[in-house]
Amino acid sequence: MTVGGALILYAAVVGFAGPVCFRRATWPLRAPRLGAAAVVAAAWSVPVALLLAGVTVFLPASGLTVDVGQLIGACLTRLRAAYGTPAGAGLATAGQVLTVGMLSRGAWAAAQVLRRRRAEQRRHRLLLRWAGADVPDVSAVVLEQTEAAAYAVAGRQRTVVVTRGIVDLLSGPELSAVLAHEQAHLAARHHRWLTAAALVAHALPVVPLLRDAPARVGRLLEMEADELAAAHHEPLVIASALVAVATSTVTPRAAVPYAKPAVIAHRAGAAAGGGQAPAPRSAGGSEALARVQRLLHPPARLPALRRALARTAIAALTMGPLLLAAAPIMVALT
Repeated sequence: MTVGGALILYAAVVGFAGPVCFRRATWPLRAPRLGAAAVVAAAWSVPVALLLAGVTVFLPASGLTVDVGQLIGACLTRLRAAYGTPAGAGLATAGQVLTVGMLSRGAWAAAQVLRRRRAEQRRHRLLLRWAGADVPDVSAVVLEQTEAAAYAVAGRQRTVVVTRGIVDLLSGPELSAVLAHEQAHLAARHHRWLTAAALVAHALPVVPLLRDAPARVGRLLEMEADELAAAHHEPLVIASALVAVATSTVTPRAAVPYAKPAVIAHRAGAAAGGGQAPAPRSAGGSEALARVQRLLHPPARLPALRRALARTAIAALTMGPLLLAAAPIMVALT
């Protein structure tokens, strides 16, 4: 099997079998941040593998040398040889189409995601400017809305936003726990993980692993924010706030994090350096119940050895396609 074929096989296996593996795995629930990193690494390795597959098909890897002139000559010679037969020409053309297609799709997805995030940023900035207010003893911007919601807005001026509904609904300790949860999203820069997941999902939504990446990463990051908040607040108080918001009045489309039916879908900014709030993510009742149960009965911390193995797996997912594509080059240079 050629390197290009191996890379395509890798992308197919990871992209289509990956969701099954992540559904069956329990360790991400014990180390949510590592789990989110594994999902993002696995998802991004698929388009990278496909891109490298296209490159390795139409660019020769053998005969490489450190001499630039000889390298160019070897490339031209092998390209002429490839186009010398109908089968070779078809294969080289397919590699070029795959490479250009992946690059074009990635650029289009990035432009679409950034455009939507910037539009959200502008709308949200205007909303906070016109309707936001500072309330004593509440370390967040308060919107005068009756629906119960709280979310974080990342960017240059990181902000936690709550509605009047959630301020009136929760007790003082519960509101403090909710604010700590949202501040944990900002401190851990969860918006970057969400942006990476959204970008790869937008690029290749037909691949199950990539399509499910934003929701899967979002659930794990909510769990990590729960853990970070629980370091300073009683888990029972956080769970009580979740239940209180989940059983409150139904919220409209614009409501987020601590809002029904999403007990804690968080809204964070997107691209690095940007300050925007992407579309809300909602969690079903089963996910809300699972998070409450996790708060009340926290799982055992993942042992150091398994954490090391998880980091190794993440590194393998990140570097695997690159090493596989570079294997013939390293052999040629040696």
